[in-house]
Amino acid sequence: MNKEQLKKLEADLWSAADKLRANSDLKSSEYATPVLGLIFLKFADNNYRRHEQAILAEYRQLQGTRREKPVSDIAIEKCGFYLPDHARYEHLLNLPEEKDIAKALKNAMKLIEECKPELEGVLPKDEYAALTRTDKTIPQQLLRTFADIPANATGDLFGQIYEYFLSEFARSEGQKGGEFFTPRSVVRLMVEIIEPHGGKVFDPACGSGGMFVQSAQFIAAHRNELKGADSGVYVCGQEKTQDTVKLAKMNLAVNGLRGEIKQANTYYEDPYDSFGAFDYVLANPPFNVDDVSLSSVEKDRRFNTYGIPRNKSKVKKADAGKETVPNGNYLWISLFATSLKPQGRAALVMANSASDARHSEADIRKTLIEQNLIYAMLTLPSNMFYTVTLPATLWFFDKAKSDDRILFIDARNIFTQIDRAHREFSEEHIRNIAIISHLHKGRREKFVQLVERYFATGMERLIENNEKIEPVCAQLLDVLDDAGGKQAVGELLQHWRELEKLQTHYAQYREEHAIAAEIDQKNQAQHQLRHAFDPFFTALHEGLKRLDKTVRQHEKQQTEQVQREGKRTSTDRRTKALKSALEELHQDVKNAEIYFQHIHWLQERFPNAQYEDVTGLCKLATPEEVQEQDYSLNPGRYVGVVIEEDGKTEEEFIAELLAMNDELSGLNSAAQKLEALIDHNILQIAGDQ
Repeated sequence: MNKEQLKKLEADLWSAADKLRANSDLKSSEYATPVLGLIFLKFADNNYRRHEQAILAEYRQLQGTRREKPVSDIAIEKCGFYLPDHARYEHLLNLPEEKDIAKALKNAMKLIEECKPELEGVLPKDEYAALTRTDKTIPQQLLRTFADIPANATGDLFGQIYEYFLSEFARSEGQKGGEFFTPRSVVRLMVEIIEPHGGKVFDPACGSGGMFVQSAQFIAAHRNELKGADSGVYVCGQEKTQDTVKLAKMNLAVNGLRGEIKQANTYYEDPYDSFGAFDYVLANPPFNVDDVSLSSVEKDRRFNTYGIPRNKSKVKKADAGKETVPNGNYLWISLFATSLKPQGRAALVMANSASDARHSEADIRKTLIEQNLIYAMLTLPSNMFYTVTLPATLWFFDKAKSDDRILFIDARNIFTQIDRAHREFSEEHIRNIAIISHLHKGRREKFVQLVERYFATGMERLIENNEKIEPVCAQLLDVLDDAGGKQAVGELLQHWRELEKLQTHYAQYREEHAIAAEIDQKNQAQHQLRHAFDPFFTALHEGLKRLDKTVRQHEKQQTEQVQREGKRTSTDRRTKALKSALEELHQDVKNAEIYFQHIHWLQERFPNAQYEDVTGLCKLATPEEVQEQDYSLNPGRYVGVVIEEDGKTEEEFIAELLAMNDELSGLNSAAQKLEALIDHNILQIAGDQ
């Protein structure tokens, strides 16, 4: 299943499931757990199905011998689950409508928990009865919906579907949803920079466990370079809300992760004895909490090693012993630093305000900087989270830093808008930002590898597009049969034929650099290759614009002809199909060109395939420069601002300004007339005129 097919499957499943909720009296929070439980059940069934023959074969082989085992023990050894007949998805799906499906689902979940102790009390059971309050068929309809997940779907696919549903539930829950879900693209970026592999990963505010899932996926994606068996992680999570703990435990099971999740309030409980215990810490803790008891944390070495946040004024005698920490942000920051082993690394999401916080927080920040714990600071775009609209900042710790400088990255202008209120990083954005850290660490080979990856993907897309161009041009000529149309189509075909030369260029590059080449040589060759593509895309866009104009003229002529004949005007079916095909071709070109644009972005900022400060993007600051800024960790203070050039001449700018002023004058005049008309009508209604 490719990426587009997976996206469609996720969207279709969500749409079907959400439609059922919309027809019920269920809140999103009531609906999430049973729905995610069914995704889990389908995963367990698929997994069991793949191992079933081997399980039964071993059971029969050992039956009657001294090594005989219950079939449940063999199943858990081979696939992690045992599913008796009444817990099989097919059995539940085919139950007659008159049966109590909610009760059958509850029984199925109990049977799974009985054979898998770590899931005891985790899977939804009574929640299925709540689904039937207004419509008794909802459990069965949901079973039918998730039956559309392919029978051969693996754990990785289930993990992605599970996470997609988590994100959609978080979105529908709004402010509350952020408590259990951190957007995937933010977690991906954190993991790509911190690079967890081997050892123990800690999240003291783990929500539904997304940090752990992305850590495992990072390891899977980089297994070759991380040397296989040594790269696995064991995860330890804490979460104060029991319902969210259940979501996290299911998430771990769906993704096949080793570890444990415990219900605990991190401010007052330390179930893992976390001080200096972890190789990696990843978290998105709650921001700006102001009700933490000072007396409970001030003697706790997890929080007091670098200083405790305190109120500016002394507490009154009457309030002695009741004092709270003014802001919990630096409790979390201290916890992440103290939880690390001597070689440990951490990444956390934090409110922007913490980067410049004053008074006692500033003293803690100064201590962290002077002890050289802070590796990097990265400002995120606004609207990336469901809980906050303002930009947040990612903090990165590294107890084994190679120098005393701090890497500052301002990523506020790098994002994809997914809806009016939310943004995310694309896969390419994540790679482009993470490469800054790799270059800083001297890993120049990763830069040229990334550029090569973009060339390869862009060429694949162009070759796919090339196969579509002949049929589209034939369709164009079938409708645009005049001289202008034929010329525009001919020019487009001529532009596309340049792709053959570019394929030759690309093949030569690959042949010459198939063996390990010197990085500077390869980087120079990549610049030359990218320059060869620039005129191709410029000409292609010009050709497509010309065709757009030709099609519009054709449509206009058709409309005028129909009007002269006194008929109703409408675009004929062939022209509609033609416009649709042309729009698709535009999109195909953009989808291929985007990879070359990413190459341009990288090469423009890091032309020598090595780290350098880039105004508006990144800055490697010395201790002296940080001290000059009063120990602020706000990237904006260091990277500077780029003033974008709009490409307009002074005359064009003035002409555009005057045109907008004329438009504003017209709108004001129309508004005054409308105001007078409303005033007149109201007076008439009131009988005053």
